[in-house]
Amino acid sequence: MITEKEFLREYRIGDYERPSVAADLVIFRMRTTEGENFRKDPEATLSLLLIRRGEHPFLGQWALPGGFLRMDETVEACALREAQEETGITPTAMLYLGVFSAVDRDPRGRIVSNAFTCILNSDAVPKAGTDAAEARWFDVAFTESDDGVFTTVLTSGDIVLRSRLTEQKTLYGDAMSATGPQPLAFDHALIVASALKQLKTRAENFETIFDFLPPKFTLYALQNVQESLTGVPVAAANFRRKISNQVVETDESTQGAGHRPAKLYRRR
Repeated sequence: MITEKEFLREYRIGDYERPSVAADLVIFRMRTTEGENFRKDPEATLSLLLIRRGEHPFLGQWALPGGFLRMDETVEACALREAQEETGITPTAMLYLGVFSAVDRDPRGRIVSNAFTCILNSDAVPKAGTDAAEARWFDVAFTESDDGVFTTVLTSGDIVLRSRLTEQKTLYGDAMSATGPQPLAFDHALIVASALKQLKTRAENFETIFDFLPPKFTLYALQNVQESLTGVPVAAANFRRKISNQVVETDESTQGAGHRPAKLYRRR
């Protein structure tokens, strides 16, 4: 029997087909608005960062930022690098979302994507990378009907991108598939819907919601984030009771004209 060293000397990796590997980034933040009543605490709206493609394929269409894996990096390092290079943004948190490997997902060839859900805790201003014509924040609305249809509506000014997906149970768990034409490039509508479902599930258990806020925050702001992600309003007393063992009250309060000072908290 030959040794491993002898085996590797004769092994030719080029004899086997190999797909290209990419990382796609679903970057979210909470956009806060004061509203008409200056005495009311600001409301939070979930926003998603998209780029408008500046080259083929899908020239001119909106897409998620991302790019190809280099031979000397992990997919995690690739995702962080692409976030910084394509948008000029460094996420506060990055969650692995999953692998997307449909054979026909990319017209350029066999390309497998590893998707990451990225979270920002600031109103960062994105910049478009070299292969993007524009980068823009879109407000997000995400609903699920009783018959298992997921609808995502992304809005920025007069641009409205609407997609519909259905979910089926498979050997590998629940899987989404597109219904009708999709407004985003590649399979990015599927990736976005999957990320929104991931955020909703985690937010129901009070996970991830802290990542959208600065180190010190009000309980109202924290509750506002959870409700924005889950789409379910919660009584303030119930929220405070459930979150009490995960936060610590500081000796600081909010400052600002027109608002009653509110206690600031930090994560335990």
